[in-house]
Formats: sequence, structure tokens, C-alpha cells
Amino acid sequence: MPTVSVKRDLLFEALGQKYTDEEFDELCFEFGLELDEITSEKEILIREQGDEKAEGASDVVLYKIDVPANRYDLLCLEGLVRGLQVFKEKLEAPRYKRVSPANGGEPQRMLITEETASVRPHAVAAVLRNISFNPERYESFIELQEKLHQNICRKRTLVAIGTHDLDTISGPFTYTAKAPGDIRFKPLNQSKEYTATELMTLYKTDSHLRHYLHIIENEPLYPIIYDSNGIVLSMPPIINGDHSKISLNTKNVFIECTATDLTKAKITLDMVVTMFSEYCEEPFTVEEAEVVYPDGRSCVYPDLAYRTETLSGDFINKRVGIDESAESVAQMLTRMCLRSEVSGEGDGIRVEIPPTRPDVIHACDIMEDAAIAYGFNNIVRSTPRTYTVANQLPINKLTELLRQDVAAAGFTEALTFALCSQEDIADKLRKNIAETRAVHISNPKTAEFQVARTSLLPGLLKTVAANRKMPLPLKLFEISDVVLKDETKDVGARNDRRLCAVYYNKSPGFEVIHGLLDRLMQLLDVKAGRNHGYHIQAAEDSTFFPGRCAEVFSCGKSIGHLGVLHPDVISRFELTMPCSAIDIDIEPFL
Repeated sequence: MPTVSVKRDLLFEALGQKYTDEEFDELCFEFGLELDEITSEKEILIREQGDEKAEGASDVVLYKIDVPANRYDLLCLEGLVRGLQVFKEKLEAPRYKRVSPANGGEPQRMLITEETASVRPHAVAAVLRNISFNPERYESFIELQEKLHQNICRKRTLVAIGTHDLDTISGPFTYTAKAPGDIRFKPLNQSKEYTATELMTLYKTDSHLRHYLHIIENEPLYPIIYDSNGIVLSMPPIINGDHSKISLNTKNVFIECTATDLTKAKITLDMVVTMFSEYCEEPFTVEEAEVVYPDGRSCVYPDLAYRTETLSGDFINKRVGIDESAESVAQMLTRMCLRSEVSGEGDGIRVEIPPTRPDVIHACDIMEDAAIAYGFNNIVRSTPRTYTVANQLPINKLTELLRQDVAAAGFTEALTFALCSQEDIADKLRKNIAETRAVHISNPKTAEFQVARTSLLPGLLKTVAANRKMPLPLKLFEISDVVLKDETKDVGARNDRRLCAVYYNKSPGFEVIHGLLDRLMQLLDVKAGRNHGYHIQAAEDSTFFPGRCAEVFSCGKSIGHLGVLHPDVISRFELTMPCSAIDIDIEPFL
């Protein structure tokens, strides 16, 4: 969950009321938040860097508040105060409006060129006109952008926000992409110009910006935004230009968001403008901007779209476990910034979802807000109408019983990774990878975890190899799932529960493994016999030594193999002594 740090005194001033720490903690809980920590900048520095570094740091009390990850409207002081004020019914939820430029002027335009398609194809923009900043508002404005970058923007990979002093630049703006060597400008807070290539080298040691370099570092073209005079506004998602940087004296802010995900870009832009439009000369109004795509298509932003959902009071009452009238439910939802009214058709409730609430996707999200407004502590505990008794899955019960008895037979249980390398299940077992029906990982992070295992044997042999210095014999077993491709399943694969055991000693010990098979069948109450019991018959398997392999049948169906492993298999797992093994499917015995 994101954590928002706000100055206590500034928060209470904005709320118009002072609270004790306990009272504010309770208010946060009622609103579905959590007051995580009460601290100060000085305390944080003392804890993280020591007393010396903390000298001269501020003693102002900070509240650190945990906010749900999908509530982007609560990531700054402005949104937090607005939400709490509406919740306490001290304020009506504002209506946000997109307006055209004053005096009938043309809106700011951003032209997107086709070169951006390979790096960051989308862009949205808006203008905050006649805004008033002070140090606290300015700091909050910057912090909101950083919180959004870390949250919905996924560390700038999906969206990057750029804010500019509109009075220092002139439209129309051009969003294009160029080779790094062809881009040259003075970046934010630097004293000279750099090429994009030089900037990448410069910021490799920057504690903040180095984390974003990988997003475009290996691209042949870098995204760049120019104004009509060729001045660079920004090189997203890395850095803004110094020329258009905003300050406390900035009155008109041009906001652009470049993105790989257009939906996320629209939400991000809506968040920034709705949170800070209250400081505009005409509060909660945002000046539109036009974005022109390479195909000539034109879109006007920000969306600031309101939408309406209709649901019944009975739906909410049943799922929350309360008994409130439709009027009462509508009032509760209104307190959560969701303007609601009874629709006049039975107990129907018409709910208006504002642009600040992209987290409301389904009726269940509205129901959750109703529960918060009602108060979780006020919901009466009740016994569920549906009475169910939990029970262990039959396959897991069988597994537990077998584990106990195989261990009692002198074998030690091992638990190995469900993922392994292609070599483990193919080359090392003398098999062709195409014949293993293995499920492959599309983007493996390491060569050790490329596929889901199709056999438990490689894991046990690697465990033996890691314990070669232990006294002989080594007797290991594992009962776990393997994964096999299966076109008849809706996900294209299935899990099979297998039992595998190995015996590693100076002699192969085939009789030990055969004895374990007989003991297992005795436990499973399967008699020896060809038709309705179990039997083994000679077979050939590349993993096993020729003439020393048998196929295991139960009720006429093949369930696995046992035998002495091939010397090549033993040597490929870095073992030096004979080894026998059994690998069978236990699901047919359910």
C-alpha cells in the first residue's frame, strides 16, 4: 500500500479542525485508511542516517497514512482532505469541468509523429490556468507526481508526467522520437546542454533517475517533446527541460503525459488536474488541450468523464449484512464522493462515479464504499446462512498417508523445485525435449527455471548430488505434482501427483526399489495380478539401463517405471555410483 506523508498542522488547518492522534487514527479507520506512523523529518533521519545527519532537520510532526493502492485520489494532501471533508459531510463533492480557453481562443495542441509508435505511442495533455502556488502547494504538486509515478505509472514504464510553465513556451507542441545523438538540451537543474547519449551516462550515477534509464536506454529512438520554437520541454520518461520548469511564481501549467498505456495516461492526467484545479482562479475547472495523432485523428483531453451506475439497495444490504433504506444507502455513498440518489424505481439507486474514482469498476466496488461509510464496526456479526464443513482433498489425504509409510520404510523425504531447466528433464535423462510435453516459461529469469518439471526424478538426483558426502546408502523420495501439457484442459496443461524414490549405493539395489513398490501396493490394497491387480513387465526407457527397466501396470493401465538408471544419466547428474529409481502416478488409486 502506498504511504502518504502529510504535515499534521497543515492537515488540521485544511480540515478546519484539530484532532488528537487517537482521534485522527479513528477517523482514518472509519474512512478505510490506516495511520501508520507519527514521526518527523528529524526522527526519520536519526533512524536512517544517525544524529549527525539529522542536525538542522525539521521537527514538524508528520502523519504517515497508508492508502489503498487503487485510491489514486488520496495520494496527496488535497485529495485526502477533500475525501475526509466529504466523508464528514462538511463539504459537497466538487464537480470538475473541462473548459475551453477564455475569449474563444484556440486550445493548446500537441502533435504526435509516427516515430513515437515504437517507443511511447500515446500522449495526453491539459492546462491548469491561473493557478496559485505557495511552498506547501508546490511541494504537494511535485510529490503527487512522484506517488503516481511509483503507483499507477509503474515506475514510469506505463506513463510519465511532465509539468511545464506555459508562459515560457509556445504551442503547438510536437511529440516525436529522434536518435539520441540528435537530441540536445539543458535538462532540469543542470547548467549546460547535453545530448541524450551524454544524459544517459550522466544519470547512471543519479540515485533517483538511474532507475528509469532502462526504459528507453536500448531503443534506437528516444521520445522528445518540442514547442513551436524548437525548445525541449522534456525527454520522457527521464527528465524535463530546464527552460520550462515550474516555480512558485508559475501561473499557467501545461501538463503532458506520455505513455505506453492510453487508459493509464488518461487516469493519471485526470488525477493531477482534479487534485490541483482547486487552486485555479475558477476552482475545479481545467482548460482542455487537443492531441493530434499521426493518422490525423484528434482527441481533446482531459476526459473528466462522469458515468452512472444503477443498483438496488437490496444488493448492498444483502452483501454488506445490513438493513438500510435506499435513501440511507444513497446518503452513505454520497459521503464517499459518489453522488447518489434514489432512482424512483423500487429501491434502485443511481450512483454517479466521478473522474477521481477510476477504482470503481463494478457494483461490488460501490458496495465496498457503502460498507466503509456504514462502518465495519457497526455491522452486526451473524452466522452465515450457508453451513459448510472443510475437508481435505482426497489426493492430499492419500499423499499424507503415503508420505508417512514411505518414510517408515527407511526413505527420507525431499522437497524440490517445481521449475527446472530444460536440460534437467531432457538431455540429462536422455530424452528429447519435444517429447516431454513440458510447459515452458516464456521469460525465464535464470537457466535453472525454464520449464515446469515433467518428472520428480531430476530433483531427487540433484539432491543426491548435493549430499554425496553423506553415508551410503542414500534413500530419498518425493510425492509432488508434475505439470504436463494437455489440450483437453481449459488452461492447456494439467497437474499429476507422482511418487518418485531413488536408491543410491555401491550396488544398484533394484530389489530395494522393487520392495518399495510391493509395500506401496500392499498399503493401497492392490493385489498382484494382471487384470485387476498390479504387475511389472520388461520395458525399454532411455533413462534406464537396457534390460534393467520395468513398466508398472495397475488394473491394466501403465502408471510408471522402475529400474536401474543408465550410467549416462548418473554421470550427467555428477554422480559416481549406481542408482535405481521408481517414478509412478498415484492418482489412479484414488
